[in-house]
Amino acid sequence: MGLIYALGAFLSWGLVVPVHFRLLDGVPAWGILAHRIVWSGLFIAVLLVALRLLRRGPRILLERRHAFLLLSALLIAGNWSLYLWAVQNGRMLDASLGYFINPLVNVALGALVLREALRPLQLAAVALAALGVVAAVVAAGSLPWVALALAISFAIYGLIRKLVPIDPILGLGAETFALLPLALAYLAVAPTPPGQGPEQWLLLMLTGITTAVPLMWFAAAAARLKLSTIGLLQYISPTCLLGLSVLAYGESLPLSRALVFGLIWAGLALYALDAARPRPAAAPAREPVPVPGDEPA
Repeated sequence: MGLIYALGAFLSWGLVVPVHFRLLDGVPAWGILAHRIVWSGLFIAVLLVALRLLRRGPRILLERRHAFLLLSALLIAGNWSLYLWAVQNGRMLDASLGYFINPLVNVALGALVLREALRPLQLAAVALAALGVVAAVVAAGSLPWVALALAISFAIYGLIRKLVPIDPILGLGAETFALLPLALAYLAVAPTPPGQGPEQWLLLMLTGITTAVPLMWFAAAAARLKLSTIGLLQYISPTCLLGLSVLAYGESLPLSRALVFGLIWAGLALYALDAARPRPAAAPAREPVPVPGDEPA
């Protein structure tokens, strides 16, 4: 199930979310962010009531270890905000590099923090993906701080969600409700521009679902899969985004970017090959051979 949850999250972020937000061009980016938080909070509250999780929330969240969810809320809000800032200021290349670097940071955290060992084929897969990222950096001419901040913030967010043992819906609810006052304050100061039709308002309301559901799937996947596996699967999202931009929106694909994706997908193929290989069964423990004269009387 962990693989299914991960595929659902990364395919949503690579295909559904970009198309959704492309349809909201008339709303400022910060307004979209505030609406995402508000409508996500309402959607999660309905889920908590429907699944009878609301009564468990206060008791579980009082545990000291769940205080880390406040940090994860700030990290995901900062990640979203920085991405929106990059979009508004013509730094989309920096943002895309960040999402290419992020899976490698996940693999590094998995190895350094969680002591997740990598087999030879997995190391080769990571090396190919890293080579693709280096090619992207060379093509861009520099490694900008925006890319590093995006990569590191989401990687640490994934690590926290893996380490904090909590139901994915309750955890996301705690994060969203922590951000809700800030979102409401923004909408009070800078309300949504007038003239939005019913279709636009419906799309704004649906940001709650397209924000909350992939994050719940991601949290469920993080609890079930190795962080290094999540890191490599995460390349699905930017790859889908590339296909969407070229095939649906007519953007050009430079040769350098095609090389990047070729190396990354070669790494993913190696990782998948290693995962599919049958593992030798552990040898059964051998019974001790009785020594003559040691038999019980």
